[in-house]
Amino acid sequence: MGGLFGGKPDTGPAERAAAETSKQTAEMRAQAEEEKRNLAEQAAARQRARLRGGSRMLLSDTRLTPETGIQTLGSDKTGVM
Repeated sequence: MGGLFGGKPDTGPAERAAAETSKQTAEMRAQAEEEKRNLAEQAAARQRARLRGGSRMLLSDTRLTPETGIQTLGSDKTGVM
C-alpha cells in the first residue's frame, strides 16, 4: 500500500536477485581464470620437459657414471672378464 500513499516501492527482491547474479558472475569469472592459469601452467610444464628433458631422462641414477652407458659381459676393453 505504499504506492497509494506516496511511499517507496519495495525493491528488496530485485536487489537480492541482482546481488545473487553478480555473486555468481564473480564466481564463474574466478573459476575461468583459475582454469586458464592451470592450462597455462600445464603448457609451460610440457614445454619445459620437451626443451630441458633431453638425454637426462635416459640416464640411470643407479650407476656411478651414467654417461658411460651400460657395459655388458665381454665389452670390457681390457680383455679381462
